[in-house]
Amino acid sequence: MSNLTLYDSLTGELRPFEPIHAPNVGMYVCGPTVYSDVHLGNTRTFLSFDLLFRYLKHLGYKVRYVRNITDAGHLESDSDVGEDKIAKKARLEQLEPMEIVQRYTVGFRNVMQAYNALPPSIEPTATGHIVEQIEMIKKLIADDYAYEANGSVYFSIGTYLEKYPYGELSGRSIEDLESGTRDLDGQQDKRHPLDFALWKKASPEHIMRWPSPWSEGFPGWHLECSAMSTKYLGEEFDIHGGGMDLKFPHHECEIAQNKGATGHGGARYWLHANMLTLNGKRMAKSTGNTLDPRDLLTGESPHLSKSYTPGAVRFFIHQAHYRSVLDFSDSALQAAEKGYYRLLASIEALAQRPAQGPDRGTWNVAEWNAQCSEAMNQDLNSPVLIAHLFDAAKAITADQKDPNILGRAGAAELLNAMNTWMFDVLGLAPEHQSGSGKYQKALDAAMSIVLDVRRKARESKDWSTSDALRDALAQGGIVVQDGPEGSSFRVE
Repeated sequence: MSNLTLYDSLTGELRPFEPIHAPNVGMYVCGPTVYSDVHLGNTRTFLSFDLLFRYLKHLGYKVRYVRNITDAGHLESDSDVGEDKIAKKARLEQLEPMEIVQRYTVGFRNVMQAYNALPPSIEPTATGHIVEQIEMIKKLIADDYAYEANGSVYFSIGTYLEKYPYGELSGRSIEDLESGTRDLDGQQDKRHPLDFALWKKASPEHIMRWPSPWSEGFPGWHLECSAMSTKYLGEEFDIHGGGMDLKFPHHECEIAQNKGATGHGGARYWLHANMLTLNGKRMAKSTGNTLDPRDLLTGESPHLSKSYTPGAVRFFIHQAHYRSVLDFSDSALQAAEKGYYRLLASIEALAQRPAQGPDRGTWNVAEWNAQCSEAMNQDLNSPVLIAHLFDAAKAITADQKDPNILGRAGAAELLNAMNTWMFDVLGLAPEHQSGSGKYQKALDAAMSIVLDVRRKARESKDWSTSDALRDALAQGGIVVQDGPEGSSFRVE
């Protein structure tokens, strides 16, 4: 159906994408733990998988995209000890845990909508699948892959190693993992230092708790994804995605749980998006080195000199390959914004192009379109796709001087293709290049007056006034473009 190749983290190589039940594709992506607002690094991960979702749909696949909400069971420091992150936030703010969950789930969805991410097909929650998690634990216990100790249940790495390797996804050896274990609370209940919790007995002060055959408690963080991916996508499915930081322990434990319960490792392709850094350091809630994605839209951050549109930010993110580290800076975002508006201006110019010239021009649109497909087929190489979009922008500029470059049918074909790649695949929502909201309206109103004054000056051959207005606007970052249909502007 396509020549798509994806980098599989489990095998460490690019692999041709061959769905189990084409044209149907099952994709599971680890969603947020809703105890705080998502930061820009989280947003980059979800936009990377939105790009994959969009491209699979573009190729004609019928995608069931499952992205969970972790609303229970995620302990501090991603370990088997400490306090549930949601319960801790609820205690600090003197709220019910589900008030915390609701607040940050709504916030997450609003951010995704603002950045034009398509909603997943299914968005299940951990608390909504307690029964499924308990049933998976029962199966693991029955097959000796898990055991109960003092009301908690642990996955047995020792039993697992008798049949399967552990550490393949993260590339870690058992010896290295064992040497890295610490003497943590609850370790005395474990048979092996790498055993991890499937169910934790709740302490008296623990707020979030459910009845189970072993104790009143709560599920382990890793278990929810195994239970929900299996329920909605089957014992074997096509793609599992998440951030690079989830390789170990989360995804490693998922594979172990899935193999222990079903004999299959879950996904056939494991994809991981790399991190976004800020000031050269990893963006993380735990360190406070974060940037709220909503702040980019308002400009209300010490890291920013101005506000940006969602499209400009998304363009900045997709200018880097999803598996590469992307360092954030205001200057880099400004440069991306200029490039983004240049492409928007090219599409606007192409849409307004007079129907003139030969039917087909000298610039080969079909060949260019094939190059765009080839870029995305190579593990979603969005930077190369964007480079091809700039090649098209150059052709459009040349065509404005010589309509033999594109021709009538060629221009229409290119316009359709650019709209597809820019808006359908890259997800850059169509917008006027100068901005949005009340500032957009104010700028449009002001520029309408200025351009009218300049038009009258040109009609009366007052070239000094016309040129002075153009030059003054250029100094402020507004470029005036004169054409046969009149004058327009773009912001740089």
